[in-house]
Amino acid sequence: MLAVAGVWAGLGSCVSERSTGTETVTGACTAQLPSSAFGSTVVVIKNFAFAPAEVHIRQGTKVTWVNCDTEGHTSTADGGAWSSPLLDPGAVVTVDFPTVGAFPYHCVPHPFMTARVVVE
Repeated sequence: MLAVAGVWAGLGSCVSERSTGTETVTGACTAQLPSSAFGSTVVVIKNFAFAPAEVHIRQGTKVTWVNCDTEGHTSTADGGAWSSPLLDPGAVVTVDFPTVGAFPYHCVPHPFMTARVVVE
């Protein structure tokens, strides 16, 4: 069980030494993480935004998105590398990143929501 509670400044630094960002996430969120998500970098979807908006990870590692919002969202690569199903509030999705590169992504129902995964 993953609980995202209180105020986290610089969320990326809390979940991954290689993540960057200065976003602040407030409120509480509880989501059941599958065992395959353990060890991944976590991106929180809250207030119609991805936090942090950019994460830096090592090649061969994973990113897990947790929807802590009141609406459904997706994590969809601009170039088609991945596309999550619509994530209901509390839902999660984990994606493996075997290839080095920069991967911008967005939310299909809310295309103004954008962010980026950088694999080094």
